[in-house]
Formats: sequence, structure tokens, C-alpha cells
Amino acid sequence: MTLRKFKRLLPLFAASLLTCLAVSAQPPAKADPGVVLEGVLAGEFALQAGRLSEAAERYLVAATATGDVAVAERATQVALLANRAELAAAALERWLALDPQSQGALAARATLALRQGQADQAFEALRGLYRHPGDDGWRRAMQALVAAGAADTAHGVMTRLLEADALPDELQAWLSFGGLAQRLGHRELSLRVVERVVARFPDEPRAWLLKAGQLRQAGDDEGARAAIGRILQHAGEDTALRLAAAGEFDRLGDPRAAAEALARGPQDDQLYAARAAYLARAGDKEGLAALYAEIQAAGTERPDPLRRLLLGQLAEHLERRDEALRWYRSVPAGPTRGQARLRIALVLESAGDIDGAVRQLRELQVSEDEDGELVRDSYLLEAELHTRRGEYHEALAVYGRGLAIFEDDPRLLYGRALTHERLDDIAAAEADLRAILEFDPDNTETLNALGYTLADRTDRHEEALGYIERAYAADPDNPAIIDSLGWVLYRLGRVEEALRHLRRAFEMMQDAEIAAHLGEVLWVTGEHEAARAIWEQGRALDPDNRALRETLERFVP
Repeated sequence: MTLRKFKRLLPLFAASLLTCLAVSAQPPAKADPGVVLEGVLAGEFALQAGRLSEAAERYLVAATATGDVAVAERATQVALLANRAELAAAALERWLALDPQSQGALAARATLALRQGQADQAFEALRGLYRHPGDDGWRRAMQALVAAGAADTAHGVMTRLLEADALPDELQAWLSFGGLAQRLGHRELSLRVVERVVARFPDEPRAWLLKAGQLRQAGDDEGARAAIGRILQHAGEDTALRLAAAGEFDRLGDPRAAAEALARGPQDDQLYAARAAYLARAGDKEGLAALYAEIQAAGTERPDPLRRLLLGQLAEHLERRDEALRWYRSVPAGPTRGQARLRIALVLESAGDIDGAVRQLRELQVSEDEDGELVRDSYLLEAELHTRRGEYHEALAVYGRGLAIFEDDPRLLYGRALTHERLDDIAAAEADLRAILEFDPDNTETLNALGYTLADRTDRHEEALGYIERAYAADPDNPAIIDSLGWVLYRLGRVEEALRHLRRAFEMMQDAEIAAHLGEVLWVTGEHEAARAIWEQGRALDPDNRALRETLERFVP
């Protein structure tokens, strides 16, 4: 055992020793302190080493030898963690014998019953928890349902609890219950819960928030809008609820309505920023100009740093560069100032003053007043400015300077890897990506980038598939990863599988590079017209995309 691990276990050992000393002062339980101490410590050692079954066995020995409730509770929890039903049942029996009224034991009984498919026992235990006053009972019931991992049995028991009207008259209990039904994929049950919630709590905006989301997912946009109206009707000055209502409008594809919803009532900087983001997403320059004037009218004699930064961003978006620079330069020293200084560089670049932008960033890079993350970002931005101008060797030099200070920084390494790839130095790109994975082996972005690079630029396709599959397992709904998976499958000759993934990726994200890949697979399967149509869509999205240009050169000279 390492010294570090031993130090981490010391608190557990100390707690175990105190428990055993307490046990030794309880003669009626006929505890054997030596047996208890040995069982608890051996159980903790096994647990820390990942030997769950052994830990459960050791803890049960300790629980059987003592009258201490805490040891019996721990033994039950460890047995449930190890998924050893027979050990959990024995430990739970001991726990209940020592503390028959324990809500924790009742929750453990529900979990065990659900796992064993014993619906009646699970129902009775959960109903007992829901009957407890306060919120501890229903929270434990929810934890038991989540911990069980038995979706089918849980569905039947949850349905019985709903029909028996077992849930307490507390909104949060109902919202949690409905949310779990939705996560488990029980749509019909979720619908029934939502109907009960809005009927029981008609003036609660959080109930209508749940209803709005349900209607949106069902494709009833008008019904969802009406529900959002009920939220706003009762939200008052609750900023969190107003933002949630606006988010529902945005998910309906209407960011302008989201901004309008937030414009009602008292304003603060959080609402101003959200309104600006929604109006920008809607491309509403007129609305942004009105918001810019509104914020200035609200008082700009001594606006705080966040408001100055927001005003600069609005001016920048409205292409009022001089005003944007004035606002950014007026941000005082503090956490917001560094962000303003980065924005100044972008404004100067947009005005064509590349040298001025680089000078601004290099001033940041030698600043002793800004935090390390911001200084690191100044290197990233300078490299990006060079990359946008096709100055890849200059970008590499910037990454090198940054990594000399921020050694092994994953974002700098990732950016340099992409630049190496653009310069066709695949070995150097691979080395940087592997360097990231050395200290963050589950980094999905890097796994995907390494897999895609190997799939696209080498013949090591089987190796590439392994990296991409790891990324896909961690993030199966990421269109960039789905595109990589489709591309490597194509390179492996698994064309039908590739086509399915590439179609899904393009449906999820309209992107020129995905269009290049999908079009190529369609072309080689003989669907030339479909391929041309996809490529045209990609060209409309980004006519300068390198992957698309190279694909068209190969297939449509």
C-alpha cells in the first residue's frame, strides 16, 4: 500500500476503531471488538482495492459480531454496492433488528426488493418511506428507485405508487418522481405524472415548466407556448424561472420569443446578457441595438465591470468597433478585465489591424496582473489569428512559446496537434494527442481527434476504430464523434454501417466536412445524384472547407 493511499484510509480506520470501542461498552450485544475491528478494516481495505465481494463478506462478519447500527448499515450498503443480494439481505436483517424504524433500512429494503424483482415488497417499503413526514422519506424513496437499476420492476412499482396516491403533497417530490419516469424512458407514466402535477399544483410555475417540456417533446408547439405563458404569469421576479421559461422558447426554435420573455419585468445583468445571447442567435440586429440603448439608459455613469463588458460585446456585434474598444478599455482591473483585453484583440483583428491585435495579446502574455488561464488563452487566441490567415508555422511558434510556460497544457497541445495535421506532420500531431491522453486517458475530444487523424491520414484503421469507439461510448450523441465513426467504418470497408452513422451525423449537425464524408460514401455506392445534392449543401455551408474541396477534386473534377 502506498503512503498516499494509507493516509486516505486513516480517517476510515479511526472511525472504525471508535465504533469498536463504543461496541465494547455495550455488553448486551456481546460484541467482540477484535472481530469487529478486523472485519471493518479488512472490509475497507478490500473496498479501496475494488474487491467488492470480499468487502461485503468482511463487513457482514463485523455486523454479525456487533450491536452497532452503523456497522450493520455499512455492511448493507457495501453488499448492495457489490450486488451480493444474499449478503445484503443478511446485513439488512441485522440492521432492522437493531433499528426497526430506520428510514435508511427501509430504503435499502426497497432497493434490494426492486433488484430481485419483488414488486410487492418494494411497493410496501417505498410507500412506507413516502408516508414519513418531511422530505427525508421521499428523498430516500427516490434514491432507492435510482439505485435499484431495475427499470422494468421500477416502472410497475412507480405506477402502483401513482395509482395509490402515495406521493406526499409536496411539489418537489412530484417533480423528482416525474423526472425519474422520464429518464427511465417510461413516457406514458411521465405523461400521467405531469397531468397530476399541474392538476394538484395549478399555480406552481415549476409544474408548468415540466408540462411545457413534455408538450414540446410531443411536438405540440402551441401547447408548449401556452404552458410557457403560465410559467411567466406566475414567475414574478424569480430570475431562475424566467430564464427557464426563455430556455423553453429557445428549444422551440424561437430565440426572439425567449428574449422578449426576459424583457418583461425588472432587469439585472444576468437577464441583459441572456437577452443579448438570444437576440444574437436570432440575428436580430435591430433588437440588439435597442437592447444596447436600453442598457445605456439604465445608467452608465459608473456601470460595473460585467455591464461594461456586455456593452462592449453588444457594440462589437453591432460592428461599432470604436464604441466596443471604448467599453472594453474602460473595464477596471479585476476578473473581467482580462476577458475585455482578449476582446480588444478580436476587435482590432476585425478592423484589419492584425499587428495591433498581436501586440495586445503579447502584452497579456507578459502581464503579471492576469491569472494563468487568461494568459494561456492569449496564446491560444494568437495562434488562432495566425491559423485563420493560413500562417501555420507562425501558429506553431506561438503554441511552442505557450507550452514553454504552460507545460503539457491540454488545450495548447490540442491546438498544436491540429496545426501539425494541417502541415501534414501526422507523427507530430499524433505525439501531441497522445501526450494529452497520458494524463487524461478518457478525454473524448482527444480520443476522437486521434482516431479520426489515424483513420483519415494513415492506414492504421483498426487502431483508429478503437479510439473512436471509446469516444463514442462516452458521448454517443456527439455528431462529430458519430461522423468519425462513420468515416473509419467506411475506411474499413464497412460501407452500410458507415452510411447509417454519417446520415445520422449530418441530420444532427449541418457541417461541410460531414457532407464531404457522407457524399463520398453515397457516391461509391452508386448514388451519384444524392451525393451531389449533399455536397452542394456542404458547399453552401462552407465553400472553403478543406475536406469538401479535396473530396470534390477527387470525384467531380
